[in-house]
Amino acid sequence: MIKNRPTIRDHSAEANLFARRAFVGFVFVVILIGVLLNNIYTLQVEKHETYQTRSNDNRIKVIPIAPNRGLIYDRNGVLLAENRPVYNLEVIPEQVDDLDKSLELISEIISITDAQKNTVKKSNRRSRRFKSQVLKARLNEQEVAIFSVNQHRFPGFSVEARLARHYPYGDALTHALGYVSRLNKKELSELESQGQAKNYRATHDFGKLGIEKFYEQRLHGQVGSQRVEVNNRGRIIRSLSIEHPKPGEDLVLTLDIGLQKIAQEVLEGVRGAIVVMDPKDGGILALYSNPSYDPNLFVHGISSKDYRALLNPDRPLINRATQGRYAPASTVKPHLAILALEEGIVKEDTKIWDPGFFQIPNVEHRWRDWLRWGHGHVDVYEAIEQSCDTYFYETAYKLGITKISNFMSQFGFGDLSGIDIHEETPAIMPTTEWKRQRFKESWWPGDTISVGIGQGYWTATPMQITNAVSILVNKGIHRPPHLVQVAKQDNDVEQMYTEEKPPVVLKNPHHWKIALDAMHNTVKKARGTAHKAFLGATYDPAGKTGTAQIVSIAQGEKYDAESLKEKHRDNGIYVGFAPYNDPRIVVTVIVENQGGGSTIAAPIARKLMDYYFETYPSHTEGK
Repeated sequence: MIKNRPTIRDHSAEANLFARRAFVGFVFVVILIGVLLNNIYTLQVEKHETYQTRSNDNRIKVIPIAPNRGLIYDRNGVLLAENRPVYNLEVIPEQVDDLDKSLELISEIISITDAQKNTVKKSNRRSRRFKSQVLKARLNEQEVAIFSVNQHRFPGFSVEARLARHYPYGDALTHALGYVSRLNKKELSELESQGQAKNYRATHDFGKLGIEKFYEQRLHGQVGSQRVEVNNRGRIIRSLSIEHPKPGEDLVLTLDIGLQKIAQEVLEGVRGAIVVMDPKDGGILALYSNPSYDPNLFVHGISSKDYRALLNPDRPLINRATQGRYAPASTVKPHLAILALEEGIVKEDTKIWDPGFFQIPNVEHRWRDWLRWGHGHVDVYEAIEQSCDTYFYETAYKLGITKISNFMSQFGFGDLSGIDIHEETPAIMPTTEWKRQRFKESWWPGDTISVGIGQGYWTATPMQITNAVSILVNKGIHRPPHLVQVAKQDNDVEQMYTEEKPPVVLKNPHHWKIALDAMHNTVKKARGTAHKAFLGATYDPAGKTGTAQIVSIAQGEKYDAESLKEKHRDNGIYVGFAPYNDPRIVVTVIVENQGGGSTIAAPIARKLMDYYFETYPSHTEGK
């Protein structure tokens, strides 16, 4: 039998085993500490900026601040477009114990519609409760006063102010100034494509028409920002810093508000347009289209009812001064006379027999003169002075449409005038190619006869006609029309539109004087078609009348306005300038369907010129 022997412990082996295990444990701890330190280094050093930014994004918000829109003045410093404070009644829902009850109580002291109440309730369910919501916009002074007295009864409700565009002269300037309205998705997309969206982060309104649209970037300014600290629910705790926005530039227009108001008054009750221009620099003194509308309706969002009212047959939304296409009628006879002289079709003393009509050889059709029994033998002066149609039928027939079209294009017909608003049409300066493309027909000699008196296919805007007369009185110098003369910001002043376009050069400059003298005779001589309208004028005017037929009158029939529909009656036109020797203004008046230029349009032009020369009797005034 084997006896159990006592085990002899190996202390040395145990010590070695413990030492190895302790070493392994130590190494493991060192590795863990290394991993920990590495992570700490990564978080605190390598990715410090990343995590700091993410932390700040949660803690700090940057709130954009909209810049104040630039103001618009007339040439004499009268404010035409301003930024007015509007007062809104707003509510922060989380500060209101019983929103429904509070809304009912407020409606007892201020008129609040059910729609306004429902809007706030819906917003309360969709938005964060600590954000302010508009209950009623544009409070009047009485409502502001009433609520201010009772504000202690409505914790969470307050009256807040912000700036909104306002046009103090309402519908007198709509087609020139345009208006601003809420920025829409299409405009925002365009701003993004242009890299401008960041500058509009806080902007609600955008230029929609006229000067407001054309100079949107200048008027808008540069957005500012405010850095604020917020809590975990997004509520602002404190303001950290602020970068103030840069206001938009102020614009000084060439318009004269006094003359503009006269233009509005004289067109009251009729459809038409007026353009008054300074031929010395191309500045537009008045631009009015009637009927018009109040641009303030659009600033805060026009109602469906008000917008439908603007969609009537008189088309007030159209800017007739730059978009209205009218036959220029006899107002272009001075230009056609210059062309006939330049081409040697007639000379200064050439007389043409006018029996009261014109016929193309071997053609039965007669083109009638406005004077049924004719003017007899007339030279170029008498032809313009008495507006003899037959004289210009014959010269146009001999010139041909190509020469007429090429020459008139130099005066801007058939092209945009370049005025600084987007709402403009080139109208039509017809050519053989134009008719072929438009109607797929050849150009006939009879087409040219009508063009010879500014009718047929020829259409022009009042702005184009004014520009053409300005070139004429400047003897070929072309100063393009414009509405803005100066842009200002702080102490910086930028002069706008000082460049000229290529001039119209004649082979014989004396032909300018013949046309201008004839226009002078139109007003000064007893047989002149504008003589009666300017009797007793204290200045020295010149001009040309025009009457454009809207519908054709059959051979052998007489024009009878009473038997025609109102919109089929003649348009009356007048173009004029004054003083004759040193023109300071050019005026174009077009009145739709009210009769001839001498009886309707010329007296209106007289009122405009009377006002201008009474207000600015010398050269140095009105600048």
